Amino acid sequence: WILGVVLLAMLLVLGVSCAKKQVTTAEPGMEMTAEEAAAQQAAEDEAAAREAERMRREREARYRAEAAKMSAEALQQRFEDENIHFDFDKYVLTPQAMMVLDEKAVYLRDNPDVRVLVEGHCDERGTNEYNLALGDRRANSAKNYLIKSGVDASRFTTISYGEEQPLCRQSMESCWSKNRRAQFRIR
Repeated sequence: WILGVVLLAMLLVLGVSCAKKQVTTAEPGMEMTAEEAAAQQAAEDEAAAREAERMRREREARYRAEAAKMSAEALQQRFEDENIHFDFDKYVLTPQAMMVLDEKAVYLRDNPDVRVLVEGHCDERGTNEYNLALGDRRANSAKNYLIKSGVDASRFTTISYGEEQPLCRQSMESCWSKNRRAQFRIR
């Protein structure tokens, strides 16, 4: 019995000491230390960030080329007509929302006198108080993204309408998804 306890204790000690060594396999037969894996991950992250920036610049160039062909009124109308949408009960920006906001940031940087009201909206689910708070977080999420994109914070005002101004009044997901939005009004 004592021998069993001693053997079990030795196995536990051996298992704990081996667990501290972190080895990652990069390719079959090649072992990588945690530091090497972290360096490789950092390099991959940096490459992905460079690619994302390149794609953002390409979208910005396409937007500017399109904008050059449009009147000032048409550009303003496009700015106001394009909403961003959110997932249910979320205020985190989707990749599609970020692409729309990137275009809005270009417009705002090209038109430094424009001031914007960012409106946060929700679908009908949830209490009025909850939806007002969620709409506020959505409006601020959009505003903060535009500020990080180089637009001065003093040019923005936010307001939440919660569920009070729906675009669609049917109780179904296809309608609710239209109501979960941020809208932009030039002031």
